[in-house]
Amino acid sequence: MNTLVRAAALTNYFEVARSLGLNPQSLLQKVGLSKNLLENPDQKIPVSSAIQLLEESAQQTNCPTFGLLMAESRQLSDFGVMSLLILHQKTLKDALSTLIQYKHLLNESLAIHIEEADQKVIIKEEIVTDRKLSSRQSIELAMGILFRTINALIGERWVPLSVNFTHEAPPQLSLYRRIFGVNIEFGSEFNGIVCLASDLNTPNLRADSKMATYAQKYVDTMLKETEHSIASDVEKAIYLSLPTGRATIEQISQSLGLNVRSMQRQLAESGMVFSDLINNARHDLAMRYMDNPNFSLGHVAVLLGYSMPSSFTRWFKTEFGESPAIWRKGHKKKTFNDII
Repeated sequence: MNTLVRAAALTNYFEVARSLGLNPQSLLQKVGLSKNLLENPDQKIPVSSAIQLLEESAQQTNCPTFGLLMAESRQLSDFGVMSLLILHQKTLKDALSTLIQYKHLLNESLAIHIEEADQKVIIKEEIVTDRKLSSRQSIELAMGILFRTINALIGERWVPLSVNFTHEAPPQLSLYRRIFGVNIEFGSEFNGIVCLASDLNTPNLRADSKMATYAQKYVDTMLKETEHSIASDVEKAIYLSLPTGRATIEQISQSLGLNVRSMQRQLAESGMVFSDLINNARHDLAMRYMDNPNFSLGHVAVLLGYSMPSSFTRWFKTEFGESPAIWRKGHKKKTFNDII
């Protein structure tokens, strides 16, 4: 899958780069992009190129919050025509549901899922690509934009319980506190925002039903012109559901509104099978969780969908060539400063 994203995803990239003393011309060429290409916000560019650009920029400027700096000045209008549809939804839940339904029009690699449990809600967000790349900057950019979008809809009345990241904390947290202003947890099991379930019913005082209807018709026209990949949808659903133990073929098909046979048939038509997609997700998440020293091997096994540690160990040996315990001893986790 060659996943794409609107060039609008890199809005204000040049401003942040210049503020940090970076001339990005050589970096753009390295990842196959150009300034002219990025000047059209509706231009589709490879997701992998955008991810690499942000990671390389963060390293060259020695700024581990490069993506978050970009998010700080983002506006809802950067979504283009989608901003009208999101802006005029009646409640926060309606706005998030709309964003989830049409997110592939903005970024084909973006995965968003809402989980409700014990009167709380987790709004999970991930970047799922065909190439397994380090995507810390892209994740923080996406999380920052999501947080600012929600604030734009319901204002500072909304105070989430926590903002969670799977990666480690940077040396300085001032920017995170300035943007999120809440409890921020690093080394978490997921990237996402935790809030009260009742928050989803918060009314959007700016909603206009007539404008929502107008925007809906326009977006639906765009939807008809856009190819949609069932394999991409399944992969994203697996990625978000695996850590919670809800990634069986039955549960994934149900979450996509399909029966198992229909989903299998559509996957086969695209040359994919469910078992390969879930294995790919396991492999990628295993690398993330094994790097977290706070997660025991037993906990990693559970997060990857294994109820028996022995089953996890057999799978891990097949994928990585050695047992989880030996692999962890031989792989020291790299911090941002190590990479620099």
